[in-house]
Amino acid sequence: MPASPIDLPVDPSGDEDAVAEGLGSDDLTARDVWRAARARRRRLRAEIRRFTQRSRRRRLIWLGVLGAVLLTIGGSVLAAYSPLFAVEKITVVGASAVDAAAVESALSDQVGRPLALVDDSEVKAALMAFPLIETYALEAKPPHDLTLRVVERTPVGVIESDAGYTLVDAAGVALATTPERPEGQPVLRVDDGVGSDTFESVGLVVRSLPADVRGDLVEVTASTLDDVTLSLGSGLTVVWGSADRSVEKAGTLTATMTANPGARTIDVSSPEVVVAG
Repeated sequence: MPASPIDLPVDPSGDEDAVAEGLGSDDLTARDVWRAARARRRRLRAEIRRFTQRSRRRRLIWLGVLGAVLLTIGGSVLAAYSPLFAVEKITVVGASAVDAAAVESALSDQVGRPLALVDDSEVKAALMAFPLIETYALEAKPPHDLTLRVVERTPVGVIESDAGYTLVDAAGVALATTPERPEGQPVLRVDDGVGSDTFESVGLVVRSLPADVRGDLVEVTASTLDDVTLSLGSGLTVVWGSADRSVEKAGTLTATMTANPGARTIDVSSPEVVVAG
């Protein structure tokens, strides 16, 4: 008679593999082997889950942080480009010779645009109508303010021509032309014209003058960059020479004018050896 199959006792822990190990190979059936293999796989999966649980948790944390960052960035970008941050007010800072109200009016096309979409090229084109503005910077102040900070050009004098008197800065940029000489602006007579090294030297000299001398200056002449000469309203003629050491020359001129109030000419071209006459 064929032998009856032997039923394995059920282990309360569910570990059939442990039960199978207690039997001899002759007592095992195919079902017993299958159960033991399944139990071994179950234990293996449990061990894998246990060892990978920490890495899975860490990965979930990183994914959560990344999602939060992306959400924050996305929300910020959407908000910045939305009407919630549209320009409602334009303020001009640093303008004195320039009409701030006129500048604000010239930039009115930017009103209603999101701050992030303010067109710098359009702003630059609008400011071309204001030659007194040398440089500028735009500053967005959420939620609705746009500030324009300007640096104005500093006039150094006027160039006389058939058209009148053209106000220029140290770089030779024409700022305005009037039929009469603007008060407080000297006439610049430069043989080489604006844009030359000689004119650059004149501009540097004028900008280095003490305030009291600058206020009394009526004419500056120069045939080369080394022979700049100043004429004051008081009748004093100052031989300046080149623009080199202008700060030192300015101090020397002030001291010499104080020590020689009746002088008609002062030569500071060599500040170590001043000649007053």
